Amino acid sequence: MRATHRKSGTTDLSNPGHASGAAPSSAPSSAPSTSPSTEPAAGPGGAGRTDVLVIGAGPTGLLLAGDLAESGLGVTLLERRAESTSNLSRALVVHARTLEQLDNRGLADELVAGGHPLTRMQIFGNVTLHPTRLRSRFPFVLVTPQFEVERLLARRAREAGAVIRYGSELLGFDQDAEGVTARFQDADGTRSERAAYLVGTDGVRSTVRETLGLPFPGRSVIRSLILADVRLERAPAAPFLMNSTADATALIGTFGDGWYRVAGWNPRRQAADTAPVGLDEIRELTRLALGTDYGMHDARWISRFHSDERQVPDYRVGRVFLAGDAAHVHSPAGGQGMNTGLQDAANLSWKLAAVLQGRAPDALLDSYHAERHPVGRMVLRSSGSLLRLALLHSPARRALRTAGAQLISRFPPLSRRALGTVSGIGIAYPAGRSAHPLAGRRAPDIRLADSTRLYELLRHGRFVLITPAAETATQRPNDRVAHASWAGDRRTAVLVRPDGYIAWADDTRDPRARAAALRSALDRWTGSPTGG
Repeated sequence: MRATHRKSGTTDLSNPGHASGAAPSSAPSSAPSTSPSTEPAAGPGGAGRTDVLVIGAGPTGLLLAGDLAESGLGVTLLERRAESTSNLSRALVVHARTLEQLDNRGLADELVAGGHPLTRMQIFGNVTLHPTRLRSRFPFVLVTPQFEVERLLARRAREAGAVIRYGSELLGFDQDAEGVTARFQDADGTRSERAAYLVGTDGVRSTVRETLGLPFPGRSVIRSLILADVRLERAPAAPFLMNSTADATALIGTFGDGWYRVAGWNPRRQAADTAPVGLDEIRELTRLALGTDYGMHDARWISRFHSDERQVPDYRVGRVFLAGDAAHVHSPAGGQGMNTGLQDAANLSWKLAAVLQGRAPDALLDSYHAERHPVGRMVLRSSGSLLRLALLHSPARRALRTAGAQLISRFPPLSRRALGTVSGIGIAYPAGRSAHPLAGRRAPDIRLADSTRLYELLRHGRFVLITPAAETATQRPNDRVAHASWAGDRRTAVLVRPDGYIAWADDTRDPRARAAALRSALDRWTGSPTGG
């Protein structure tokens, strides 16, 4: 079946729990297993094989491909655009939880070094938010262009052995009980590739989603949004400014290298995406909303967009998955699009690896939808609420908005909660009524007894078991679980998933009961032999 492309534009200004979800209910002895494939794609008319076929080489697809390749699986990533195609129009904000996930992969420090951390953000006139209140190794919002994120993720994926094929357009696919056969077109003609699973990370106009025949319900929430990257004669008072009036809404954020991202919208001037747009129009919007255009000049890129709020009803259909913008798109407010997609990939990658390597039953893959679909829905609601607040026209409502924002900024508990939602730090996954209160929550990056950080241990793609020193010493080493000790005298045992969420925790003091609970948790989550 060949998919057709539905025209639907969107843009993302930055384009970000209880984690256990639906864990496997029994030891994974019957899961299908495939060995890593190094076989190249076949020539015209032939068929190649790989473990996972990823469609779309944006940040979501690149992180997923890198994770799977580092797990020893065969991964082929197909991207329709040429490798040299510019991404200047894409996201520019990386939130704290995403930086933690990149830290798990050894990439965060390099990205931060080349970006511009924001420790304060001025919104709605004189209201300032302070990301420094986030309890994270990364208490800031990092401004860096999407192509820098993609560059690091592509390098990692290639070094791990993933095959990335630019200039390759998916034509369609068929799936059966054993796998998926995809057809694609590249410079050499039509090819096909067979994989155990296929993941669509191919954006808002996803060919994978359309081939599945899935609806993408929602609506356009803002039209004629103008974006530009410009230089300014005068630097704003804060590195990030946003304000709205009855006549316009505008924001300015610095890249830290002399370039600024500017966005503007005029409710009284709604033009089609294809309408001509120039620097004078974005200057006027900025003056109306912020009182000045700061001597804006030399735009290297400028365009007009509209923004949608949409979410697919199912993130999994058989052996095919959707992630990132292929599964959900939201308003640009809060800059959560790219970040949410990267979190999708981090959630799915370790589960695919566990199933393909025979350590978990296929049912584990259902927890991807169970955990990530509610997060996508939450982001739609939160970003939509932020957008609607920004676009208020009534002076009275704008005054209430400013008062509410000031209340949040002045009270740290409220500020941390709001920042935790937008940054992803506060997101958790359902864990079940009988689970420990820690189960499903994000694991903070703690310093362990040997001075190693937890997130350094997570770089190996394994579960991490943290116990008191005496209990850690009794555990038998294996290649699926890293064992570590608390730096202090804490007695809780914690099993952390490869994506940095707590799978299981236990406060039992009885040694036999603790050992039995631990054996059950390890068998359930890792399918590995247990000690103790």
